[in-house]
Amino acid sequence: MFCKYCGKEIEDTATFCPACGKPVNGPAEVTGKVEKATKKKKKHPILGAVILILAVFLIIAAIGGGGDEPKKVGEASSNANAASTPTEKTKFTVGDKVELNDIVVNLVNVTENTGSTYNQPSDGNVFVLFEFNIENNSSKDIAISSIMCFEAYADDYVVNMSLSAQLTTDKNQLDGTIAAGKKMNGVIGYEVSKEFKEIEIRFTPDFWSGKEIIFTYMK
Repeated sequence: MFCKYCGKEIEDTATFCPACGKPVNGPAEVTGKVEKATKKKKKHPILGAVILILAVFLIIAAIGGGGDEPKKVGEASSNANAASTPTEKTKFTVGDKVELNDIVVNLVNVTENTGSTYNQPSDGNVFVLFEFNIENNSSKDIAISSIMCFEAYADDYVVNMSLSAQLTTDKNQLDGTIAAGKKMNGVIGYEVSKEFKEIEIRFTPDFWSGKEIIFTYMK
């Protein structure tokens, strides 16, 4: 290209004319390029700060993960007389009340149904409803989410919460905040093959603790 001031031929990538020394694109455009370059440089410290914050959260989560293990209410902790007591139970079933970090969870009941005339599972499937009672014996409020706190597996395959299954009951869904010292009762439903043998529900009362309570239901 050619300089618009002196007419000399210059490189296309040049910022200033080597002959007359004037800016090729004008002062305003040069200033804009400088500002953009400055902004790009400023993004790096922000990105570094975000990474640092995430790292801190992960460290806190790792530290929190070293807390209590789930244990059935009424049973001695595995920390007491560890040499003489059997291995602590890691999976629980219907009727068990399990405590983890001052949160007591009870799988009250499990029911199966085929829906109604206008709300039915797919051919070969059935709706399964799990009723839970959750007690918050901690000193802080806890948030319960049927999507974030629960995950389920039917014969080791992932299954998602079914809104159709939820519509077959008048009980509350397991979503909301439980204040310190208060309780929540509700159900979470899934659609699975009617030939299932075992459903496993994993409940995480506190994301940062990294701990979960595992309930199993077998036909």
